Amino acid sequence: MASSSSSWFALLLFVGLACTAANSNVLSAGYYEKTCPNVQGVVRSVMAHRVAGEPRMAPAVLRLFFHDCFVNGCDGSVLLDATPFSASEKDAEPNDSLTGFTVIDEIKSILEHDCPATVSCADVLALASRDAVALLGGPTWAVPLGRKDSRAAADPESTKNALPSPKDNLEELITMFAKHGLDASDMTALSGAHTVGMAKCESYRDRVYGIDNEHYIDPSFADARRQTCPLQEGPSDGKAPFDSQTPMRFDNAYYRDLTAHRGLLSSDQALYGGHGGMQDHLVEMYSTDGEAFARDFANAMVKMGNIPPPMGMPVEEGTT
Repeated sequence: MASSSSSWFALLLFVGLACTAANSNVLSAGYYEKTCPNVQGVVRSVMAHRVAGEPRMAPAVLRLFFHDCFVNGCDGSVLLDATPFSASEKDAEPNDSLTGFTVIDEIKSILEHDCPATVSCADVLALASRDAVALLGGPTWAVPLGRKDSRAAADPESTKNALPSPKDNLEELITMFAKHGLDASDMTALSGAHTVGMAKCESYRDRVYGIDNEHYIDPSFADARRQTCPLQEGPSDGKAPFDSQTPMRFDNAYYRDLTAHRGLLSSDQALYGGHGGMQDHLVEMYSTDGEAFARDFANAMVKMGNIPPPMGMPVEEGTT
């Protein structure tokens, strides 16, 4: 008979191998072909219906995917509610304005009826973000699938530290994205997601009032943004679109804003200084070549969507 210590070691080895296998899961666009062949149709249908009724849900879902992947990989942990034993990533400071959760819940509910315990929430989020972009006139792409859902969320401090800040400079942004295997070109393309959606006054107040004067801002743009963003924080704080030209169309207008020094956030304008160099040239290219931006954005989204959970992270094994 094996000793209890040997049995315990074998159990630990099995659990460790299971976690390793789960976290190194190979993603494939055809992952659900046999187990849930209509998954993409369900996601697309719900997204089309919800976005038609409330267009802001498209950028909301896209933002959810970014915030999921940057915190412990693309594991669906941003969707987890708090429990008596663990906090929720939803409650962390950068995430307290996230919306779109009900869209993912609706999709998941239908899929659980059609294909019980099969499709992960992380995959639903990846597909929904792709469809969000397409529904706003942006590109589409094949989404590799097979992600596993995390059983635990990151703590609030770790969540905050894992996400870019609206005040980050270029060096800080490059470092942040590099931690996730994304280079400066990926970062520049992915930042184009800010061609849609809105930002809270507190995220751009310092920029429009010259408190953060690292990056030049067009004076008329700053004046317009101050109209809904008073210097002193208060109940009259409003929101502003990242791109005021075509705020609900996924196009390359964001980069035209940057070249005109009309980036809303300091971290937006950090991508372009107008001084030449590879970074400026890339922004200038995207500002005039929408097809190049669409292509590079789609490729970068696939790359970001491949960020795995940390090795050993406990994940759900119900999905197949």
